[in-house]
Amino acid sequence: MRALLDADNADARLAVDVYCYRARKYIGAYLAALGGADAILFGGGVGEHAPLVRAKILTGLAGLGIVLDPTANRAAVGTEMRISNRCSETEVWVIPVDEAAILARAAVP
Repeated sequence: MRALLDADNADARLAVDVYCYRARKYIGAYLAALGGADAILFGGGVGEHAPLVRAKILTGLAGLGIVLDPTANRAAVGTEMRISNRCSETEVWVIPVDEAAILARAAVP
């Protein structure tokens, strides 16, 4: 994702847009299936370190009660922070995750 975000060409932009569209579509589908949610969490490499991707994923979800705080979103890089606006019905958080440690613990019986 980092390479796509750094690239300055139409194919890279399209790849990022498709990625974000699909994530947004799944969020909407799960909110419908669950009847809503208390929070949405972003973690891992892209979730923790790509404010632009988080913003693109959440674009257009205000009708579902999800309102991003752009300033908090830009500030939340690699740190735990709420990135939703205080008026957002669904909280949105960035939560740091040590994916390698989780995989290592899962691999060792």
